[in-house]
Amino acid sequence: MNRLIFFFLLTALLFVTPAAQAQQTPVKDSTELVKNDTATAPALSADSAMAAIDAELGGMEETGAEEGGGLHKQLKRKFIEGSAGFMSLVALALVLGLAFCIERIIYLTLSEINCRKFMHDVDARLEQNDVEGAKELCRDTRGPVASICYQGLLHIKEPLEQIDRQLTNYGMVQISKMEKGCTWIRLFIAVAPSLGFLGTVIGMVMAFDRIQTAGDISPTIVAEGMKVALITTIFGIIVAIVLQFFYNYILSKIEHLTAQMEESAITFMDSVTKLKNKN
Repeated sequence: MNRLIFFFLLTALLFVTPAAQAQQTPVKDSTELVKNDTATAPALSADSAMAAIDAELGGMEETGAEEGGGLHKQLKRKFIEGSAGFMSLVALALVLGLAFCIERIIYLTLSEINCRKFMHDVDARLEQNDVEGAKELCRDTRGPVASICYQGLLHIKEPLEQIDRQLTNYGMVQISKMEKGCTWIRLFIAVAPSLGFLGTVIGMVMAFDRIQTAGDISPTIVAEGMKVALITTIFGIIVAIVLQFFYNYILSKIEHLTAQMEESAITFMDSVTKLKNKN
């Protein structure tokens, strides 16, 4: 009896185990398929997303590159469209004018000193009757203020009226040195818009020549000549405005240095007067 029961149990196990394995295997395969599909789907979506992001970034970089070089390209294109011959003359006026402006700004900036401290040192040496020390201080100091003081010290033994006259005359010399080159800047300020207007006239002549050649008035025929006229005028006015700003800045520095010279001349004359009264 026990053997019969054992036999039935063994037979049942032999039939149930393969069936169970057969049932578990599809479930396992389907689970793996689901897992693989789930893993593949995000991978595909991630790849698509990354491709979209790369394309977007590439488009942004191209747009940025176009925007970065946009102004340069537009200026270059307008320069060529505005008749390169006359536009070159306008650009030359701008370059030369800026060269004179920069030279004057550097010269005037280097001419500025601390006038109060300098005149205090000169007055201290004159109070000690150290005229040679005051001369040495003036020689070692740059700028028109030191130059007029040195010129006054060279004539310190002369009467006060003569010293004052020497200071005035030499001050005019220093002012002329500071204004050196300003005539050229004014010239380029006047020439730049004149060249622009000349380009305007030439552009209008070109437009009428095209009309005469074609025997018809149409926007296409007139557009090129009008474009040349307007572009040259715009660039000429812009150049004149830029140079005018620099020129006014230079004039302000010259006026500031001139005021320092006048104030220093008065202080110097006071110091010389005290020295002569002491002696």
